[in-house]
Amino acid sequence: MSGKQTITSGLASLGIEFGSTRIKAVLVDRKCNPIALGTYEWENKLENGLWTYSEEDIKTGLRECYGSLREDVFERYGVEIETLASIGISAMMHGYLAFDKDGKLLVPFRTWRNTNTAEAASKLSALFDFNIPLRWSISHLYQAILNKEEHVSSIASINTLAGFVHTLLTSEKVLGVGDASGMLPVEGLSYRSDMIEKFSSLDEVKGRFDWSLEEILPRILSAGSPAGRLTEEGAALLDDSGKLRPGVPFCPPEGDAGTGMVATNAVRVRTGNVSAGTSSFSMIVLEKPLSRPYEMIDMVTTPDGAPVAMVHCNNCTSELNAWVGLFREFASLYTDKEADVNRIYSLLYNNSIEKGDADCGGLVSYNYLSGEPVTGFAQGRPLFVKSATDSFSLANFFRCQLYASVAVLKYGNDILFGAEGVKVDRITAHGGLFKTRGVGQRVLSAAMSSPISVMETASEGGAWGIAVLAAYMLDGQGLSLADYLDSKVFADAKVETLCASGEEIRGFEEYMRNYNACLAVERAAVENKA
Repeated sequence: MSGKQTITSGLASLGIEFGSTRIKAVLVDRKCNPIALGTYEWENKLENGLWTYSEEDIKTGLRECYGSLREDVFERYGVEIETLASIGISAMMHGYLAFDKDGKLLVPFRTWRNTNTAEAASKLSALFDFNIPLRWSISHLYQAILNKEEHVSSIASINTLAGFVHTLLTSEKVLGVGDASGMLPVEGLSYRSDMIEKFSSLDEVKGRFDWSLEEILPRILSAGSPAGRLTEEGAALLDDSGKLRPGVPFCPPEGDAGTGMVATNAVRVRTGNVSAGTSSFSMIVLEKPLSRPYEMIDMVTTPDGAPVAMVHCNNCTSELNAWVGLFREFASLYTDKEADVNRIYSLLYNNSIEKGDADCGGLVSYNYLSGEPVTGFAQGRPLFVKSATDSFSLANFFRCQLYASVAVLKYGNDILFGAEGVKVDRITAHGGLFKTRGVGQRVLSAAMSSPISVMETASEGGAWGIAVLAAYMLDGQGLSLADYLDSKVFADAKVETLCASGEEIRGFEEYMRNYNACLAVERAAVENKA
């Protein structure tokens, strides 16, 4: 069936993902092949000391992204989208959205990027004997309680961004198990009852509010479960042209970590993936629980509930992109014409690998635009460090920027592969860092001392991943998610695997020794900034 026939017959599945800098929509056919795309660029704002996107930004972004998809469909096929087989919503994980009984947002969305929850996360980690990261919803809720914020007494429900958008479109307060496991730890398809009991017994919580934690959390669903249908109000919000009819079924909303696992076929035990864009994270599906909690490692789940060890880093490519932008500006000034940004990326990246030293010549860079909890920084400041004896060249400079983008990721994974002896059969990477063929892949391989695979489809990212989950809900035919992906989606996938050389691995280790030695310089820069 052609793309046009798929769309006019209402057999296409739609995935929409709210990323940090871009909202993306991917329309897929019955074999999960992308047939149309839509995008909308947006940026978070720092307001009253907290990173946020406004409610209007969220709604506008949803509408504009879908409008971009409609335009792409009409340009490619000359038809309009009137109905769909299924829809899925994904978004950057965790953070905090709190609502009153009428569904009104009580405070601006607090994103994963905020690091103001250190006190709450530390106390909860000790209380639960379980690592509770700063960005998790329960940390934000408890911090608001500790801060005696007025809105807490009016809470009727809390959710993640993916869950919020799903509710706007379906009126259902549900969440996929992968995203839910970053609100509060889960067991099966339920939030951990022992943790709910411990939280409810806290002096700051017990008897102080009309709500209970269990009541305000969204209901948990596994991949493949139906999660509501597009309402008339939802259809009007999504498609301001009025062409899209209500009634389309939805799969459970998921976080970008879960959709990244799907997009890289990494939901089976002993598989893993790395997503590297504005932030970065690695996900390893475990054979057995870790021996103890680690502050650097988050325990979440796949979209079908398997345990996953996650290393999440707040910063990845933003500082790298800023330096590329600076050199693009110079290239445009020098040639007196607008330089092609993709060409600039290719030149700088490839030159860094071809001519740079494996240890970056002693140069060190920190890409901390915001705080970086893994290395103990509540706030950040981008920093480049060199000494008079270092080998300062363009190749080494950009190589150290590339290394910096995955340096923090290495900390947690060294624990998994070293202290815990975790075994992995395949690690697959996706995200903006890997757009220049072979370069980001080689750098990540050196950092993780492991072969790294990149799939042809991985460039579509989490929006494609949630579209696949939407299709799985309809076409799973009793297969597990892992079996569905292997047999129906990735059976003919083109995979390119690359392994760093021994010299490159040793060079990255030397870079990390310099990186660790200069962390005190980064801390001084943070503590003394204006």
